Order: sequence, then structure tokens, then C-alpha cells
Amino acid sequence: MDQWRPDSWKAFPAGQQPHWPDEAELDQALKTLGDLPPLVFAGEADQLTEQLGRVANGEAFLLQAGDCAESFDSSADSIRDRLKVILQMAIVLTYSSGVPVVKVGRIAGQFAKPRSSNTETVDDVELPSFRGHIVNEPGFTEGQRRANPQRLLQAYHNSASTLNLLRAFTKGGYAALSEVHAWNQEFVASSPAGQRYTALATELDNALRFMEACGIDTASQSVSQVDLYTSHEALLLGFEQALTRQDSRTGNWYDCSAHMLWIGERTRDLDGAHVEFLRGVQNPLGCKVGPTATVEDVLGICEALNPDRVPGRLTLITRMGAEDITERLTPLLKAVDDAGHPVVWVCDPMHGNTFTSPSGRKTRRFDDVLAEISGFFAAHDAAGTWAGGVHVELTGDDVTECLGGAQEIADEDLDSRYETMCDPRLNGRQSVDLAFAVSDLLRT
Repeated sequence: MDQWRPDSWKAFPAGQQPHWPDEAELDQALKTLGDLPPLVFAGEADQLTEQLGRVANGEAFLLQAGDCAESFDSSADSIRDRLKVILQMAIVLTYSSGVPVVKVGRIAGQFAKPRSSNTETVDDVELPSFRGHIVNEPGFTEGQRRANPQRLLQAYHNSASTLNLLRAFTKGGYAALSEVHAWNQEFVASSPAGQRYTALATELDNALRFMEACGIDTASQSVSQVDLYTSHEALLLGFEQALTRQDSRTGNWYDCSAHMLWIGERTRDLDGAHVEFLRGVQNPLGCKVGPTATVEDVLGICEALNPDRVPGRLTLITRMGAEDITERLTPLLKAVDDAGHPVVWVCDPMHGNTFTSPSGRKTRRFDDVLAEISGFFAAHDAAGTWAGGVHVELTGDDVTECLGGAQEIADEDLDSRYETMCDPRLNGRQSVDLAFAVSDLLRT
């Protein structure tokens, strides 16, 4: 390949890019972004690569979770409640399975969404598709659907404020193990999964008291703080380039919009701009792998994004669908393992199981989500490889977007609290239930 530069992606075909009506306004917004401070730092990205290296070696488990598409209107309470659910899931996975959990949020930057069509038609009116708050608005008017470069700057500032809040929560005592009971929200606590979580939290409280009685410092950093890293799909390449910085320590380039970036199923073309851009930054990277991916496709991704075979550099996020995952995934696992690529394998059980319900809502069945995770573990058992993590879309709100679960959400219930801007998310009860199911699989 030719010499990489932060702008070398422009010589390659770039899918899923909005049509910006005013190029001069776009250029000015990107220039302003380029002058702003980084959102994250190279050293933090390196720490995440190191932790993901433990996952690649079968010594830890990755929980990557958060909203489908973040909103500029997210309140501090909403951000806190999403964090609560992630912390609950992580403590369930860690305590029930005995496996260290690396926590990565789909948060503080997950504002852009790929679309299957550039336009949307309603009542014979055709307008540009909604591509996330970083580009335009969901309302169906010409002004709302216009791609507005000023929203790129707003995305930066929203990410910065979210990061500030997350750092305060995770380092300021809120994430301490002594707070595990406080993370159980009222509507989750009343569910069977919530009651199981309460029992676990009580066990943990007893363990902490025992440690204190033995003279162990339970106020130490390892018990009172957690590391939460950020991630998003690196979709808008102009935005990502504008936030790319050269590290003064090493001279390497990092995309400082998030700790981890991933390439979607629609943009993983080996000859495309997204692969070209991300191959040159030193962040840990992810790539979605759908049911059409071949052995050649996956090995090509490994060679393009991690030619030096650095453990933790590359995470492959499978999204196969519940029905075929074991059959489709097993040969990919064996081929990558045989080639010596130290990949983190993660299951996205959400995107391959989306359908439109009779009521017209896009939804997912909770049982299908669990079935895909079970198939993911079965494929790894068959290949003799490590099932490294899960990647889920969730919210801390008591929404009704995915069917089933302990609440037995039915099609007629979807309209009661269907609030997502794009894809359906697990609510808090379903998320904690999923964490217990995964921890059971990790123990077997």
C-alpha cells in the first residue's frame, strides 16, 4: 500500500457519506474541529489496546454496550442510567463468571448512522434520509433533513460534555463496588433479573466486609474506580480526520474522537475509504462481520487493519443472525486462528435479528438475541477459540422496543414506550437478564 496520510482516504470510494449542500461551510466546520482539543488521548487508547490484548489471549471478556444512535438531547440522567446498566452488566459478568471485564461504551460519539437508502419517501415526498444527529434531524421537512455542517461541531461538544460526566462518575466514587445496590434502578429491581442482581450485590457487600475485616483496603483505586472507554462507528470520515492527531511521544497518528473506532458491515470494503483511513491510526479497531463475509474477506480485513498481528488491535464483531451463526462463524474462526491473527471475537446479537413487527415497528426478539449469543459460544467451542465478548444496543430507560424478556413485551406493547431514533434497544431489565445468561455460558 502507498504511504498513509490522514487524508489519503480521499483517493478511495467512500460509502455512507452525506451530501453536504454547502462545501464551504463544511470546510470551515472541519477546520474548526481540527483546531479543537482532542476528546481522548493516545495513552488511553494504548491502555485499551493492552486490555483488549488480554481478551484476545482468552484472559478477559469485552462488554461493548450503549445506545443505537445517541441524541443531542440526552440528559445527564439518561447518560447516568446508561452507565448504570453497563456497570450492572459488568459486575454480573465479573462476579458470576470470575472473568475480568473490559468495559467499552457506544457513547460520547455514536451520533452517525448508516442507511440502506440515501432518501426516504413519505406521502410522495422524497427527502434525504435521517443519518443521525451529527448530520441532520429526524423530523420530515426539507430544512430538518438538510445536512448541516454545524452539527459536526455540536457533536464534538456533546461528546466532550458526555465524556466529562462519565469520567466524574467512573472516577469519583459512583462506580465503586460499595455502590452496587445503588445501580439497581427501580424498574429493574422489581424484575426476576433485578432480584437475582440484588442477591449478587448482597453477596458482594458481604465479601467487601470480609475483606475490610481482614485489613484489606476496599477504598483502593481498583475497588472504587472503573475504566470505561468510548467507541463509535467511524462513519463520517471528514469528522474523523479532523480529530486525528499525531502523538508527540511516538509520532504515531491517533483518531482522538474515541478510544476505539469500528467499521460497519456496509463500509468494510477492503478497497474503500474507511479501511484506508483506519488502517493508519493506532487506536484499537473493530469491524462488523455479517453473514455474507467469506474467509477471504475476513483474512483480508485482518491483514489490512492489523498486519503486525498486535494482540488487542483488532476486534471482529460478528452479526450473523440467530439461525445460522454457528454454521457460518465456525469456518471463519478456524481460518483466522490458523493464520495466527490475535483477534478479539465479539458477538453483536442485535443487528442480524431485526425485523418489522405486524404493528409496523422495527424490533428484535429477546429470545433471538440470546439464541445468537448461544450460537456464538457454540461456534467457539467447535473451533477451540475464545468467545471474547458481546456488543449490544441498550438504554437505561424503561422502553418497550424489543419483544419478550421477563416483561413479556408483545407487539401491542411496543407503542407504549418506543423511543429510539433508529434501531430497537434492550431496556435495563432485558440487559441485566442478558448479562446473567452470558455469565452462565462463560462458566460452562
